[in-house]
Amino acid sequence: MNSNSARRAAIQAITTYKAGNPSFNFSETSPADIFGRNVFSDRVMRERLPKAVYHSLHKTITLGERMDPSIADTVAAVMKDWAIEKGATHFTHVFYPLTGQTAEKHDSFIMPDGRGGVIAEFSGSMLIRGEPDASSFPSGGLRSTFEARGYTAWDVTSPAYIMENPNGTFLCIPTMFLSWTGVALDKKTPLLRSGQAVNREAQRVLALFNVHTDLPIVSYAGLEQEYFLVDHNFNFARPDLQIAGRTLFGARPAKGQEFSDQYFGVIPQRVLSCMMEVERELYKLAVPVRTRHNEVAPSQYEIAPLFEPSNLAIDHNHLIMATLRNVAKRYGLKCLLHEKPFAGINGSGKHVNYSLGNAELGSLFDPGETPHSNAKFLVFCAAMIRAVHKYGGLLRATVASASNDHRLGAHEAPPAIMSIFLGDQLTEVFEAFRAGRTEDRGETGRRRINVGVETLPPLPTDPGDRNRTSPMAFTGNRFEFRALGSSQSAASSVTALNVMMADSLGFAADWIERELSNATPFNEAVQSFIRHVIEEHSAVIFNGDGYSDVWHREARRRGLPDLKNTPEALPVLVRPDVVELYERYGILKKAELTARRDIYLDQYCKTVRTEAHLVIRLARTVIFPAGMRYQGELAHTAAQMAAIGLESRVTTLDEVTGYVRLLQDAVLELEKAIASCDALQETEEKAAFYCQEILPLMQKARDAADALETRVPDDLWALPNYEEILFDK
Repeated sequence: MNSNSARRAAIQAITTYKAGNPSFNFSETSPADIFGRNVFSDRVMRERLPKAVYHSLHKTITLGERMDPSIADTVAAVMKDWAIEKGATHFTHVFYPLTGQTAEKHDSFIMPDGRGGVIAEFSGSMLIRGEPDASSFPSGGLRSTFEARGYTAWDVTSPAYIMENPNGTFLCIPTMFLSWTGVALDKKTPLLRSGQAVNREAQRVLALFNVHTDLPIVSYAGLEQEYFLVDHNFNFARPDLQIAGRTLFGARPAKGQEFSDQYFGVIPQRVLSCMMEVERELYKLAVPVRTRHNEVAPSQYEIAPLFEPSNLAIDHNHLIMATLRNVAKRYGLKCLLHEKPFAGINGSGKHVNYSLGNAELGSLFDPGETPHSNAKFLVFCAAMIRAVHKYGGLLRATVASASNDHRLGAHEAPPAIMSIFLGDQLTEVFEAFRAGRTEDRGETGRRRINVGVETLPPLPTDPGDRNRTSPMAFTGNRFEFRALGSSQSAASSVTALNVMMADSLGFAADWIERELSNATPFNEAVQSFIRHVIEEHSAVIFNGDGYSDVWHREARRRGLPDLKNTPEALPVLVRPDVVELYERYGILKKAELTARRDIYLDQYCKTVRTEAHLVIRLARTVIFPAGMRYQGELAHTAAQMAAIGLESRVTTLDEVTGYVRLLQDAVLELEKAIASCDALQETEEKAAFYCQEILPLMQKARDAADALETRVPDDLWALPNYEEILFDK
């Protein structure tokens, strides 16, 4: 399919679009009627399980107590009956291997009964543990390829649910994924471990404030998901979009996003219909989606749910991504989750709104209005400042990927330098601890801050303007981590935030306890901890423009790492202090961290290598022939003019000839460079070569091809262009 036929098909799809029959009567059925109807929720368990079994399982889910194995068979039987009532014939343990994608293996409930019939079977052991073949999942050397055993273990904190398909339904059970030796082969296992670690240390700090809660302290996450929707006809006509998820060629359109007319604009009808169906499907799965809107770039959109416990929020985000992809197909659309599908316009991120707390205490990052609340808030906020300063490189490593490298720092996402934005007012409060004084702008004039006795200057809900250039911005009662890419799982970043906070809260508890043991009054002990953090770690606080060259120079002066790309960032995973941190809290061992570094570096290499081969193939089979055909037409015209004695001034011929040669030269260089890289043995060496040598050569080929696109006639250019892809909706 060439540009013209793809465009005609897309225009036909757009102009003839008619909304399909709704799945229910909107005037008679409210979202509340369908919300959670496909989830084995607390309400369903309370209604169906024996009372004693329900209370036992409920305690496990809400209090984190070890599950009583004797209830497993009862829970499994009830879950099976509930699923079969909803049409399920199969069940699957859903897990998140180190590919970064969702994985599942479906098994049937149906078993022969030995008398020519069948029975539905699902035992407690089948619920609690599965055994998918693990041989083909990346393990980074943690196990040999011939060692195929891998086990899934039920995560009781994330409810089972029913997935609907036009031809039936199946039961999904969220699980962890481990080797037979107990090594974590997934992203959920370390996430759950990190949650236990941050709970222990947060409870220590709260106890010092004489705050006790029956519920565990959990991390919360609100994940804002950005994505593109384009007509699927264009996707079929662009091999780079199909295979790589991004356009490897494409001249900038005459109009991009500079008018800001896309942002929060009226949503096109077909797109809005798709969004509404996505939301209905997610409501059935109890995903509390709340926000939908146009994003900055043309054909870019966002969906965002409410805050949830981070483990559940991450599971729900995987469902959001899968639902977006599946539903988009029904509307003739392609959902692009790549961080940078189009050059010259904004890419897509997945902002992580992070906080700690529980249902009894609310957010521990909420400043509150009383002196006691102020003091707790300042300790937890100071712990975050220390955490990001000490382990900013780790946080950067969790968002490292070939696709996200195109986005970070590109005036649409925060830079690779990890810093914290607090806003002027909160920064002034912390600076006051360094000096021992502050200026209250109210009627009382100047006064000394005395934690626990006098309140802070009142902080509004948003104690400062939002800083979109900051990787970690305080936004009222939480921190917003903005560096995560749209296609990435948030599990690694939230795991890192949890364990970093566990370390800093443990440090805070140790500090205050030591001061108290020396007969220091409690208020002074708290103040001394906050003062220490600001004196030692305030270098990470920056409220200005993160894109500016001034900040990059200043960050270097402050000693903040600037890990610009994936090959630079991933080695942080095996840095001694990071290994010690993860091992001390039982999150991951050195071998597991080393495996993750190796897996992610290998994925980086394979991604860039695939894209490089696509560049060569598209250049040779699509772009170069178009340039040669036009070159031939121009040469023929010049020859005809010369034959009748007219002076030929076909300057375009010289331009086209020059760009065709540049493209040829770039492709040859790229091909040789790939061969040189293939000869390298070490993955780290290969990754650096791909970053430093291959990517610039790919860009060199693109520059020549994009210049040709602006000169070659439309009827000769086979690839749909940016104007068509982004503005035909």
